[in-house]
Parts: sequence; C-alpha cells; structure tokens
Amino acid sequence: MDQAELNTEQVLKRDIPWETYMTTKLISGTSLQLLRRYDNRPESYRAQLLDDDGPAYVRVFVSILRDIFKEETVEYVLALVDEMLTAGINYNLYYGGPKTRLLWKGNWFIQEKSCKILALIVSARPKIQDGIIANGEASNSKKKFTSIDDILQGLVEWLCAQLKKPSHPSRGVPSAISCLATLLKEPMVRSSFVKADGAKLLIPLISPASTQQSIQLLYETCLCVWLLSYYEPAVEYLATTRTLPRLIEVVKSSTKEKVVRVVVLTLRNFISNVAFGAQMVELGLPQIVQSLKAQAWSDEDLLEALNQLEEGLKDNIKKLSSFDKYKQAVLLGQLDWTPMHKDPLFWRDNITCFEENDFQILRVLITILDTSNDPRALAVACFDLSQFIQYHPAGRIIVDRPQGQGKGDETDEP
Repeated sequence: MDQAELNTEQVLKRDIPWETYMTTKLISGTSLQLLRRYDNRPESYRAQLLDDDGPAYVRVFVSILRDIFKEETVEYVLALVDEMLTAGINYNLYYGGPKTRLLWKGNWFIQEKSCKILALIVSARPKIQDGIIANGEASNSKKKFTSIDDILQGLVEWLCAQLKKPSHPSRGVPSAISCLATLLKEPMVRSSFVKADGAKLLIPLISPASTQQSIQLLYETCLCVWLLSYYEPAVEYLATTRTLPRLIEVVKSSTKEKVVRVVVLTLRNFISNVAFGAQMVELGLPQIVQSLKAQAWSDEDLLEALNQLEEGLKDNIKKLSSFDKYKQAVLLGQLDWTPMHKDPLFWRDNITCFEENDFQILRVLITILDTSNDPRALAVACFDLSQFIQYHPAGRIIVDRPQGQGKGDETDEP
C-alpha cells in the first residue's frame, strides 16, 4: 500500500517484532514487557495503562523514535503517540520528544504524524513565567526549555516547504495549514513564519470554497491570518498585498458561519491599521457589513464583531481625509484619474503633507516613473510630480535631488 494513503487504524493493526528489537538490544526487556501489555489492546485498557504508568510508556515511545529507523515501526509508534495526544493525555512528551528529523526523512505518513504530534506537544507544553512552570514547579534546568526554539524553527521551515512544494499532492497543504492554525498561537512561530516569507504563501489559499474539504482549508487558512493579525509586522506586510480584497470576496460569498466569523474577526483587528482602514472604505466594506448584519446569524461573537467592525468603519470614514486616500492609492500603485489629482484645492491644502516620512510619497511617485509599464499610472505620476513642483515652494529643487530626497546626505561634499 502507498504510505501516503495509510491511516492510523491500518497502522495500529500491525504486529511489530518487539522481541527481535530486544534481541538486538534496541529496546530493553522492561520496554518489551510494557509494549506487549499495550499492543493490540482495547482503547479503554490502553487508557488505564497510561493512567497507571504513563511516563514509563512515554520514555519507551521516545526511545524507539530515537533509536529505531524501520519505517513500519516508526509509523506504528507515531500512531500510538498521536492516539495518546488526541485523547488529551500529555506526560511532558515535549521534553525529549520526537525531533524534527522525522519531518524531513520519513515518508508522508511519518511526516504528517510528526508534524501533528509536534504541534500538539508544543501547544500543550507547560508555560514558564519568571522561571516557574505553570504547574508550580521550579525550572532548575534551562536545557529543557532552550530546545523549543530549535523545534519550532524546524517546524516552520517544514511547513513553509509544504506550502511551496507539498510532499503529498492532496494532503500536504491542508496538513501544513492545520498545524499552522495550532502553532501560530505561539509568538515565536508568528515571528519565524513572517521572517520565512510564510505569510505570502497563505494569500493564494484565501478564495471562495464550495466543497467540504475546501471549506475546511479556507477556514483554517483564515484562522492563520486571524492569528497573524495580532502580530504587527505581519499586519504591515499583509496590508501591502491582496489579502484584504480576497478576505472581502470570501465574506461576501460564504454561507458557512464559522468562515464568516473568523474573517469578520480578522477585519476587526485589521481596521486599526491605517493602510487597511483606507482599503476597507475603498472596497465598499461598510455596505457589505450592513448586508451581513441583516442576515440571521446564531453566533453572538459574530454579531458583536460585526457591530465593532461597523463602528470602526464609521470612525475611519470620518478620519479618512482626501490625502489619506491619495497616499493609499500611491503606495498600492493604483494610480488613476480620480478627481483629487486635478483639484487645485487638494494640492494647496495638502502640499505640506508630501513632506511626511522624508517625502515618502514623492519618492514612490518617482519609483513608479522608473519602473511601471502602465501608461495610465505613468501619466498620473508625471502629472502629480508637476503639481508638486508647482505648489511646493521648493518643489523643483526637491524633485531634482536623487530619488526625490527631502534632506541632503550628510556625507555629501558641499
């Protein structure tokens, strides 16, 4: 059977030759006894064994994953560990648990199980506050906790690799997204994921879905974006992409309440970002929110989020000046002949705003002239530069500087 199509039930029916492993000293006699008591037993019986001697079984499972490389055995033990964690049993397996090597060296079943197990272990591990574990025990050994960064980094690298080039044609991406939906609760994972350019890998997956599988993938993708909405560098990056139009398209077309809820919660978090706030108004989100509020939703969190989003949009509309709209269009490269470009009042009232951030908008206009192939964008950028020269007292001098810099380089010769 193709390992990619294996399931846990099939793997757990195997008869593993534990006696052979004891003979070759890969496991101890005590380990053999524990395994034979556990093997092929009813779930309730195994649960009782774990209640009675859980830590001993964890040590056995971890030693097998460390010392034995036969795929059938590794698959079997991973299936046992997955079953144990899924049942909510956690015996500090994280400390000395399966390493990230299995993510890269195993077949798809091993990769998928390893990723799921590591994600569950990381999310369930004891938290540390001022050197004290959540259960009240003192942390005397720093070594226990320093390896978390390496494990999380390895996980993020593997997950990004799956999103770029999946190991399994149909399950690679969904498995990676499902694990990310768990792991992005971790601040360190958010940081590593953004640094690895992982955020851009989510954007193509934000699109309306119809089948049950695709709806679940869409939901978990949007859940990842929602978790990233609590991390400012991720928000700043996403504001420069097509994330918002895609989220709005999803919320307009989706009938699945959980999908609508997570998108609305994400939009509510995004609204405090100036760039996102301007885009929301331009894309007609206020009208969409009104339409959503008119529908019969049962989720109170969704209704509350819609009300908060509506209030935030009203505040944005009040605050959004014509220059904010102009700035947003320039930064997104969406230059068109909107009325403000040829409005003398706009240029007289806002000409000093061009000095913000060391003439950032001016520099972007010059970059558009140097790089764009869009005739309309080139025409609008050229016209706007001429208006800046006309209305700013030092307009021509500033535009003639390299890249439209507002301040001279201190290292330049006089």
